[in-house]
Amino acid sequence: MAERYLRSIRLLAECFHAFERQSGANIRCRTGLTPSQFDIIATLGNTCGMSFKELGERTLITKGTLTGVIDRLEEKGLVARVTQIEDRRSTLVKLTAAGDAEFKRVFSQQIAFGKQSFVNYDAQDFDALDKELTKLHANLTGKEPKQKY
Repeated sequence: MAERYLRSIRLLAECFHAFERQSGANIRCRTGLTPSQFDIIATLGNTCGMSFKELGERTLITKGTLTGVIDRLEEKGLVARVTQIEDRRSTLVKLTAAGDAEFKRVFSQQIAFGKQSFVNYDAQDFDALDKELTKLHANLTGKEPKQKY
């Protein structure tokens, strides 16, 4: 007999992958960016920049992939690396003027696109979903999520 939780984990994974496929296709079509590149642009938008460590913590990109994604965005002229004067070992990644313009052009469009998947959700649905996902996160990691979403 299969463990009951496996059905829920499979459903959760299927939902995640379906959302990721839809979102990724929309990002590629509208922006010409990869989902990882968009994640960096969206995370850096409306900030003064972040260290690689901060970006790794705030994005869905693995640390091993982060440098390559930043390299490609830098080649496109969308981000720049800035060495910190206080600590020359620390590098800040910032949006360039072109990167900021791209953020402003595509971010709200992508948010609106993603929102379509939740059109039938009301505040109670979101509260219930958040509660259960927070509980699952705590069970998996032993702690509450770092970010309040």
